Amino acid sequence: MSTATAAHSLWALAAQAPADRIPAPHIEYAQLSPILIAVGAAILGILVEAFVPRRGRYPVQVFLAVAALASAFAAVVGLAVSGHAGEKAQIAAMGAVAVDGPALFLQGTILLASLVAVFTFAERRLDPAAHGSRVDSFAAQAASVPGSEGEKAAVKAGFTTTEVFPLAMFAVAGMLIFPAANDLLTLFVALEVFSLPLYLLCAVARRHRLMSQEAAVKYFLLGAFSSAFLLFGIALLYGYAGSVSYAAIADVVDGTTAHMDPALADTMGNDALLLIGGALVLTGLLFKVGAVPFHMWTPDVYQGAPTPVTGFMAAATKVAAFGALLRLLYVVLPGLRWDWRPVMWGVAIVTMLAGAVIAVTQTDVKRLLAYSSIAHAGFILAGVIATSAEGVQSVLFYLGAYAFVTIGAFAVVTLVRDAGGEATHLSKWAGLGRRSPLTAAVFAVFLLAFAGIPLTSGFSGKFAVFKAAAEGGAGALVVVGVISSAIAAFFYIRVIVLMFFSEPKADGPTVAVPSPLTMTTIAVGVAVTLVLGLAPQYFLDLAGQASTFVR
Repeated sequence: MSTATAAHSLWALAAQAPADRIPAPHIEYAQLSPILIAVGAAILGILVEAFVPRRGRYPVQVFLAVAALASAFAAVVGLAVSGHAGEKAQIAAMGAVAVDGPALFLQGTILLASLVAVFTFAERRLDPAAHGSRVDSFAAQAASVPGSEGEKAAVKAGFTTTEVFPLAMFAVAGMLIFPAANDLLTLFVALEVFSLPLYLLCAVARRHRLMSQEAAVKYFLLGAFSSAFLLFGIALLYGYAGSVSYAAIADVVDGTTAHMDPALADTMGNDALLLIGGALVLTGLLFKVGAVPFHMWTPDVYQGAPTPVTGFMAAATKVAAFGALLRLLYVVLPGLRWDWRPVMWGVAIVTMLAGAVIAVTQTDVKRLLAYSSIAHAGFILAGVIATSAEGVQSVLFYLGAYAFVTIGAFAVVTLVRDAGGEATHLSKWAGLGRRSPLTAAVFAVFLLAFAGIPLTSGFSGKFAVFKAAAEGGAGALVVVGVISSAIAAFFYIRVIVLMFFSEPKADGPTVAVPSPLTMTTIAVGVAVTLVLGLAPQYFLDLAGQASTFVR
């Protein structure tokens, strides 16, 4: 039979088949409500940009973003209370999304962190008013060339880039799907949904626009490489298992599947495809968490992006990426534990040491916090390597603690300003504790939490991950972690000494008085840091209850 005849007969058969044979997709809208609320708010935000007059956009966008994030968090809490974090955990959306304890815990963390980050996006009191209009951290007209007549006209007219709010909501929607994705294609789509808005958000700083655009281009190019690695890894894993579903791949790894796709019969079960594909997918995820040697983008992007975006990205992206990494290693590749553990050991050790050692040499506050975030990625990887329920519990707790400290620290950075905007060079912070004791004290609390000093959330988090790693047989890793923490403590305490024990310069920066929005962000950061440090047990138990993946 010719190819044309065969194709024609297939069309004829399809035409004869009754229409009711096509199965309608079954979507659990209630279980997916947090994601749907975020996507809906993002789409509404675009319509606001199109139809609401320019003067009215800012209050509408802020209200929409805050209301959506609060509603989505309420939906996550509702799902957790109704048992979806435990006995009612399930795979929703026809196998694409998992609704279980880790997914809901991480989604709740992302939504709360994004909520306080959006307050810093909305801050409009830090810069002096331009031409009678209050201004925020974002370019007056993002599409205009820096320094052009178009930009000057936009500043004079009092324009603001309110598109940052729907962009942030799209990023949040992608981040909510990323740790809950239950097949590799959903994982890739979620990665792109949250990465593309972040590339744009990095490029729209009001001041230092060329540095901001350079940061965005670097992030975009390196992000494209990481996406390519991930996609190639997905293709190889599909060739190995004949499926992109996490459960199906895990079954083939364990050798328990009876399903054999005839088209893939020659490649299915080929261990070379499994090992190379798994390594490439891991590479894509390690790029997002900022682990060495995939960390090169982090310092430049953190320094160049608008500081509110840096805080949002540093906190929420890490939570989402570690969630996806946990699910991949614990659900898809537990049968490969002896293969991936030594590799992750190496990555964790190099990440902890490189982040801590290079941070000592930094002279810019934002770059210092960037290398600090790299070191923290190494500490969290120690919990991932534990391969136990305690390991998952410790990673969930650490991510929650780290997110709020990070957003709080970057919110404080936005307050210290001179004539050129934010004064991020460390020399400018000398004597800040004498000029503005409260601001310096709050920043000192965040630095002590980063250093893992007792009575802060950083100590509770590090203790949890190191304990889980030691019980999981990674005692040597814990020793390296403690040494790295000691090196890191040096540069955090050096900044505190600089602020409180140096003479303030006559031409030093001033501390801007923020609106209640940024004050709320900083207050929440301090409160979470102290509560998780002084009374961590309730939250550790909460993370423990949410540490079982649905398979």
